[in-house]
Amino acid sequence: MSQDEANRPPGLIASLGLVARNAVGLLLNRLELAALELAGVRDHLLKLVLVFALAVLLGGFALVYATVTVVYLAWAAIGWLILPIITAVFLLVAIGLILYARAMLKSGQLSLPATMAELKSDRDMLV
Repeated sequence: MSQDEANRPPGLIASLGLVARNAVGLLLNRLELAALELAGVRDHLLKLVLVFALAVLLGGFALVYATVTVVYLAWAAIGWLILPIITAVFLLVAIGLILYARAMLKSGQLSLPATMAELKSDRDMLV
């Protein structure tokens, strides 16, 4: 092989091979980033579920004891009317919590911001 052949730029097939190799490398890099972010989201989601389950259990016990106390104390004054009043209060609180949970889900805290930003920049660069 002479000096001229060594300095000559690669041909079309070799260039396409390099582009394909770089594209595969870029794709693997993005997949690794997505896998790392998904692992982080999974860990946060597991912690959230565990904390939520404990909070629901303990909150349920507290709510039952508080409700029994209120019914016992108010029964002498207003009788059975305390039961629909407490039901209405619980219903309003439940509706408020459902609306709050929907707002949390819409805020996008379980999304993959870094991966999506990288994929968007890749798409913009290719287009």
